[in-house]
Amino acid sequence: MYKIHLLLLLLTLSVPFNLFGQQASVKKPAAARIASNAAAKSINLQSGPMVGYSEMREVMLWVQTKKAARVQIRYHETGKQTPVHLTNEVQTNRQTVFTAHLLADLVEPGKKYEYDLLIEGQKVSLPYPTQFQTQNLWQWRTDPPAFRFAVGSCTYVNEPDVDRPGKPYGGGYEIFSAMTAQKPDFMIWTGDNTYTREVDWNTRSGVLRRYTHTRSLPEMQPLLASTHNYATWDDHDFGPNDADRSYWLKPVTLEAFKLFWTNPNYVFSEGCAGTFFWNDCQFFLLDDRTFRAPNDMPDGPAKDYFGEKQMQWLLDALTFSHATFKFIVTGGQIVNPTKAFENYSTYGTERDRLFKAISESKIPGILFITGDRHHSILHKLDRSGTYPLYDLTVSPLTSSVAQPRADELKQPTYVDGTLVTERNFGLLSVSGPSNDRVLNIKVLDQKGTERWSRDLRASELK
Repeated sequence: MYKIHLLLLLLTLSVPFNLFGQQASVKKPAAARIASNAAAKSINLQSGPMVGYSEMREVMLWVQTKKAARVQIRYHETGKQTPVHLTNEVQTNRQTVFTAHLLADLVEPGKKYEYDLLIEGQKVSLPYPTQFQTQNLWQWRTDPPAFRFAVGSCTYVNEPDVDRPGKPYGGGYEIFSAMTAQKPDFMIWTGDNTYTREVDWNTRSGVLRRYTHTRSLPEMQPLLASTHNYATWDDHDFGPNDADRSYWLKPVTLEAFKLFWTNPNYVFSEGCAGTFFWNDCQFFLLDDRTFRAPNDMPDGPAKDYFGEKQMQWLLDALTFSHATFKFIVTGGQIVNPTKAFENYSTYGTERDRLFKAISESKIPGILFITGDRHHSILHKLDRSGTYPLYDLTVSPLTSSVAQPRADELKQPTYVDGTLVTERNFGLLSVSGPSNDRVLNIKVLDQKGTERWSRDLRASELK
């Protein structure tokens, strides 16, 4: 009986009634109204917040709402409650699929910050850390700081109504929790970051819906919220499978890419190529789709992969760069000599030109990071009179796994013991004094278990 009376009392307290037994229209206490409003704003959050690029004087953040709303980021230095700063406020709208880029520009170099997402002026409570950092001003002062970053490609998120019949192609979404647990400084998404489908390829509505669907994966949100993110694309987030420069909707997928990612720059008006720095390393995010000739075109000088404009920019930028490690990031494999699938070797004329130019210019410190192949592997190309070229392929994150062809494992470039044929991600660390920097490469499975590890000294790439 006591339990029944207590239950009735709780019900009475939770729903006010007037003297006539009707629900009263009494005003909620201020604290209750604020909590209710905050809950309503949380419901309007579609995906994010995501931490984008980091520089010494600014950091870009991103968010997507479900409907039009005023959004803003409030932030302060970790360990200090004041001063508190606000980004620009953005009114999300249907035309930009309710996404917003929010600039934190009242920051100092080498600091860590905590932040809150505000929707309609109310804080959105999230069950995981929301934080970002600025890059260090180390030049002429100290050795470059150590850092580490995650890499991965091929993120397929199932949608049964429009997926092909049969076994689901995507899965293992817990990989994003394993990545978050490693606490990388940043993440590089190396292509196929979403998979557009038949229902998406011909309309802007379809493309934006697919980008939204993938970005809204719950398991992905903690990683986005506390790790800086950079990206390039490959065929599936660019267009249909094996899509090339002829894809009719590429201006729309480029618009979607720029709406959903926050790279610090785009060096051409067309395509997503760009670059960024982290401490003493430079990353070149290459676009292997916008200028690409069809795969079945006969090889020769006219068969573009990166294309003349992008190739010249890359060679100039590599020559200009003084970075210890120069990471060239793109979708398809570069070093693997097997002329199969969409490997760069099927564009042999341009590939030979790139390798020759790197040798003749005596550019040190170059490594390739690639994806696409739905397995991870390390290739090493020995070159006469100079250092070898490495190509680390990391794939897939959540797509299905694929085996390499048997002849690929017989190539002299294959580094024995580096093949991983399960869902996985890469974790790369750069450390050591400026005159002896070391790159450690690890590949971990979807649960975060290490599959292999290799060290590579900067002195080996000179």
